[in-house]
Amino acid sequence: MKLAFTHEHRNGGAEWEKRDLFEWITDIFEAPAVRLGPGCTSVVRQHISNEFRNEGWGQDVKIDQDLNLTISAMKDDLAFQLQTGNISRAPYDLLKLQHLFQSERIEAAALALPTRAAAAKIGSNVANAERVCKEMTAFDRVITVPILLIAFE
Repeated sequence: MKLAFTHEHRNGGAEWEKRDLFEWITDIFEAPAVRLGPGCTSVVRQHISNEFRNEGWGQDVKIDQDLNLTISAMKDDLAFQLQTGNISRAPYDLLKLQHLFQSERIEAAALALPTRAAAAKIGSNVANAERVCKEMTAFDRVITVPILLIAFE
């Protein structure tokens, strides 16, 4: 696995840079030992989970006590979400991050997804960074949380 590109939505990358975490979070995706292909999602998730846990991030954080809704990781005023599943889940991830932002629980977020080509290697109809970039741009008046989108392959 390697970092393919990043995309800033509403200056999301700048928020991670202000906290000296931009290089750390993007370096997580420079993992040559993690190979993308069918059935790889558990290995990808475990690698990323270990990196966040080692830095003291909360894992599978509930965003609402009454609902079983979680995000991948959260620490201080930042949230992180990894999406390696069906494309229909990606807008839901954006909605969860927006909720945390509007509830004033976070100031910025990062969302990591495979590129279109990498998603095709993982399976059919898997969320991909190129599509989510277009959707964030199209809905920029709705999705106002600053997001650093991280694309990996």
